[in-house]
Amino acid sequence: MAKKEDLIVGLDIGTTKICVIVAAPTNGGIDIVGIGTHPSRGLRKGVVVDIDATVDSIKHAVEEAELMADCEISSVYAGIAGSHIRAFNSHGVVAVKDREVSPSDVKRVIDAAKAVSIPMDREVIHVIPQEFIIDDQDGIREPLGMSGVRLEAKIHIVTAAVTSAQNIVKCANKAGLNVMDIVLEPLASAEACLAEDERDLGVCLIDIGGGTTDVAVYAEGSIKHTSVLGLGGAHVSNDIAVGLRTPFDEAERVKKKFGVAAARFLGGDDVISVPSVGGRRPREVSRKLLCEIIEPRIDEILTLARQSLAKEGLEDRIPSGVVLTGGCSALDGVADLAEEIFETPVRHGIPSRVGGLQDVVRGPMYATGVGLVLFGASQDRENTRFRIRDDSIFGRVKQRMRDWFFQFE
Repeated sequence: MAKKEDLIVGLDIGTTKICVIVAAPTNGGIDIVGIGTHPSRGLRKGVVVDIDATVDSIKHAVEEAELMADCEISSVYAGIAGSHIRAFNSHGVVAVKDREVSPSDVKRVIDAAKAVSIPMDREVIHVIPQEFIIDDQDGIREPLGMSGVRLEAKIHIVTAAVTSAQNIVKCANKAGLNVMDIVLEPLASAEACLAEDERDLGVCLIDIGGGTTDVAVYAEGSIKHTSVLGLGGAHVSNDIAVGLRTPFDEAERVKKKFGVAAARFLGGDDVISVPSVGGRRPREVSRKLLCEIIEPRIDEILTLARQSLAKEGLEDRIPSGVVLTGGCSALDGVADLAEEIFETPVRHGIPSRVGGLQDVVRGPMYATGVGLVLFGASQDRENTRFRIRDDSIFGRVKQRMRDWFFQFE
């Protein structure tokens, strides 16, 4: 068992639930040693709208995870999503100094590729190298030590609204936690659910959460596209609540117990009892009617996901098909409907590559949380916490002056 200070913690701040996963590094990977979940009350479409409610939910989830893992949690890797996420690809070129690529050359070419104009209200969350090119030879993943005179890099840059990132850090800090890093949720889910051969051949991951649907496309072993849609399972539940005139919590229960993504996938037309609002008597409704309410919204979510691929010209780059994960993907018939819409093989993504309590986290709703601890295990954990860009011009100038003076010490 790892020491308490070696534990890695993932904090998935979702629209419908807060999930905390505690993992211990082992020689062969990581073991899940603790899990805590609590309903989320302070988010809307993946963005914090009530700090106090979010902090309260985080504290409850952390306490549950601490009890199971028998530890005290102080640092976490937090997930971020929301329709404010913007991602794009960039390209940089530098001359190789000594005709052999060194670490400083790699750093320079990545700096050249990310030297793009970013609005002041946005924060760079990830800079991910896709491939390197040396003297027109492309497809290079590790250029160190190779000979050449011209080095190019293609990278994927993910940005988020500064305020949204700040609010996530603020909520974690108020709950007594340091944020080691902020991770885009579809990247974390991909870390937990995708196989290496799928990434090489080309695959699309669709994480249908409570308030957002996250899309990530991998091809040739690297990330090609990420996007976040402002629709999710909570919108399906809201449609049911309005259509059947039932409280939202009951709509969520009915969806999970009786819901099917499309009426044509129903085995029979049963009758179900649905509670009414205002203390009225429950009503009997056809299960087919419930599915007719669910289908348009699921169809809309999957169609928008396909359109995001078409917009980037990636529809023909996913021969491995589509991997569905996230809590709403567990709904019966979603994979069948996705196969019709994408016209490609579809499978459910279940977290893997972990030991310990792996049977407990073998569900699509834990994909992001498990991915966060896998991401944390691959990082250098010497740096204590993630820091949001200082918005103050004075603060930035002061930091530059300090760095300049330190060079001459």
